[in-house]
Amino acid sequence: MYKKTVLENGLRIITVPKKGSEAVTCLVLVGTGSKYETKKISGISHLLEHLLFKGTKKRPTHLEIAEPLDAVGGNYNAFTGEDYTGYYAKVDSKHFDLALDVISDIYLNSRLDLKEIKKEKGVVIEEINMYYDHPTSHVQNLWTKVLYGDQPAGWDIAGTKESVMGIGREDIAKYMKNQYNASNTIVCISGEMGDEEEAIKKVKKYFAKIGTESHSKKTPVVECQKTPEIIIERRKTDQTHFCLGVRGYSLFHPKRYAFELLSMILGGMMSSRLFVVIREELGLAYYIRANAASDPDTGFLVVQAGVDNSKAEKAIKAVLKEFQKISKSKVSPRELKKVKDNFKGRMALSFEASDVLASFYGSQELLENRILTPKEVYEKVSQVGVNDILRVANDIFKPEKLNLALIGPVKKEAEFKKILKL
Repeated sequence: MYKKTVLENGLRIITVPKKGSEAVTCLVLVGTGSKYETKKISGISHLLEHLLFKGTKKRPTHLEIAEPLDAVGGNYNAFTGEDYTGYYAKVDSKHFDLALDVISDIYLNSRLDLKEIKKEKGVVIEEINMYYDHPTSHVQNLWTKVLYGDQPAGWDIAGTKESVMGIGREDIAKYMKNQYNASNTIVCISGEMGDEEEAIKKVKKYFAKIGTESHSKKTPVVECQKTPEIIIERRKTDQTHFCLGVRGYSLFHPKRYAFELLSMILGGMMSSRLFVVIREELGLAYYIRANAASDPDTGFLVVQAGVDNSKAEKAIKAVLKEFQKISKSKVSPRELKKVKDNFKGRMALSFEASDVLASFYGSQELLENRILTPKEVYEKVSQVGVNDILRVANDIFKPEKLNLALIGPVKKEAEFKKILKL
């Protein structure tokens, strides 16, 4: 069971004790990401995430941050999304104080040294180059671009080379002061933390100096689509990589779990419909997967695959056929039970890890301002019926909601536009 503690300054502390664990995770989440940026500072959330590992007053260099955690076999990192940024350290429970000390130190006391900012911009640009050179990754950026266009939700989380180079130290310091404050921060401790009340006291002590300014809000996402949309990036590649899908549901939609189960039926397992048809029966792709993504204000269902250039059209048609099939005929009770059991089984296995537990509880509190326990989630999943799956499929699989992002040596874009129909 978890415990939520809210301090007078607004800082939220989530503790999730796990009996039998030998590890403890300290995760700090802040409610800001690429959706909170302007074009001028696009990529600043991600750049700041990198910079927090570059030195503090207490630990002036990267090595002085990394070595103590490396010396105890710690697993530590950070991540940036559209709505959040996170920093964590997972260690043997004997080193709980060290993990909390380091993570709180980088979060509250980073120096933002000018020389380090200049160097890290180069690192981030190489990261941008790396993902651009990897079509499997870059096509996902094109996917959000075709969905949302020229607004924060449609921009690359890492920004552009130009925007990253244009970000100054004053921009970073101002952004950090605006967003990295008590009311916008959650500290989640999970695993073997010893006495829970003592752990909460330690968090209070380490985060005593956190700022209390009010944080900036994000610009609402604008969605307006009346016809199928397509974006193609022509490249000389051995495979055509594509993302094909539809707009879907946010985290607050009542059919959110039916939406997620629908994506699993289509492409969430090796026995899912698309895997069987596209890979096993037609032999068109090595990888094919479906994913339902839900954020506080947006959602989509996307199918991604890489296929022989000459067979891209055939593969896309086959995926569209599965969209049609599931929106016209009810799934069988047996198939629905299989995905429900898969959903529950995956969650149960993942919760063996303290870092997954921390993310599960912390992200719910941050993004939804509520927390469901695993048991409560399982109950909601159990309530989904075959009629719910059919209703969701009927709602989302409509021609005007179709979107396609594609990378490959395409000669005639019109050919793909023609087949985007249901």
